[in-house]
Amino acid sequence: MSSTLASVGLAAAPVERQLTHAPHGHVLTNVNVWSPDSRWIVYDVRTVDSTFDGTRIEQVDVTTGGIQVLYEARNGAACGVVTYHPREPKVVFIHGPEQPGPDWTYGMTRRRGAVVAVNRPGEAAALDAMNYAPPFTPGALRGGSHVHVFSPDGAWVSNTYEDDVLARLGPAAPGSGHDVNQRNVAVSVPAPRPDGVRVARSHARNHDGDYFSVLVTRTVNQPRPGSDDISRAYEEGWVIGTDGRRALAFLGNVTAPNGREHAEVFIVDLPADLTRAGDGPLEGTATRRPAPPAGVGQRRLTFTGGRKNPGVASSPRHWLRASPDGTQIAFLMADEAGVTQLWTVSPRGGEPRPITRNPAPVASAFTWSPDGRTIAHAMDGSVCVTDVASGRTQRLTAAAAGAVLPLACVFAPDGRSIAFMRNVAHGSAAFTQIFVVSAEAGAVR
Repeated sequence: MSSTLASVGLAAAPVERQLTHAPHGHVLTNVNVWSPDSRWIVYDVRTVDSTFDGTRIEQVDVTTGGIQVLYEARNGAACGVVTYHPREPKVVFIHGPEQPGPDWTYGMTRRRGAVVAVNRPGEAAALDAMNYAPPFTPGALRGGSHVHVFSPDGAWVSNTYEDDVLARLGPAAPGSGHDVNQRNVAVSVPAPRPDGVRVARSHARNHDGDYFSVLVTRTVNQPRPGSDDISRAYEEGWVIGTDGRRALAFLGNVTAPNGREHAEVFIVDLPADLTRAGDGPLEGTATRRPAPPAGVGQRRLTFTGGRKNPGVASSPRHWLRASPDGTQIAFLMADEAGVTQLWTVSPRGGEPRPITRNPAPVASAFTWSPDGRTIAHAMDGSVCVTDVASGRTQRLTAAAAGAVLPLACVFAPDGRSIAFMRNVAHGSAAFTQIFVVSAEAGAVR
């Protein structure tokens, strides 16, 4: 099952093509960047991945290289981090505030989801309603949502969320009696009412939304050392079982008995109806974050505190991704030598299984092939695929060093190609550009 760089050869006939060439950034999200027919790749035009300054959502035709603008932000807003619906020609992305000012700038608690149909470019519908001041409304959030991803059946949308109402309260001093703003995972489902979720105009930034949105994870202000309490829920990925039930795997930050914090793999099982309140109001209060719906169950899957290198890897940043059949959740974790490798764990729990044992670390977020046999990722300056059963890794592109390292390796729905981005020099500057490489050339034999 082991693999070494000596055996990680370059595919015999790699087919790599650069699709974008303009002197500005072209940024891919880490999953679902392909249209359902594998013809288009969607992206935004931020300067770099870490700066939210893009104003357009575009897509490029993989065959012709033609560019289509799907949306252009107005009134000083920015937009980005776009993903495709798995079955329909529409996309969802982050939309920043219009007409930002000193009292309302873009931030983690001040952003929302927007949906655009490809056949109606420029027309953005609000995914999630936002309700920044009382009275709060069930189905509306009170902060910022980010990295919106449709479930594999396209019915629901996941995102990470931070709460502006709680952020304005600041840190929670002993005895203050209020929740603090912490990153959590939210889900948006089609609203029960045909007119969506309507909110009162108690705040100048309140707005309605087409989906009913709820928090599905539960964090606490001060996790108890050695417990399953978490202070942060993030980097989620859909898990759809063979029975069709939906769940979300995510990273949760726990506190070890020695007081150190590290990330573990958690899962939250979701009921069919997310509109029923559980042990607290779905909409939250002026001092409490929104509570998960009835029937939501949060479970811890990994217990790595006793390892030499405890915790899920924080670098490279990555999102948990489940196999298409929902039986394995992939994540990155350091081995005993400190090298970041691919691992999987069952949604039912149990010991994590190492997939790679390469001397070079996995260097990017990753995606599964549609047939569940391989995982695409960057390693040692190359786009690679790893066979999940054998652990054998195959290069698809020649090694590139430093700032030109490939990132965001995303399989096409037909399994034939992988999209990635890499820095390309333009005069004295360099910008990320979109590339594709044939996945078939690197098939493990």
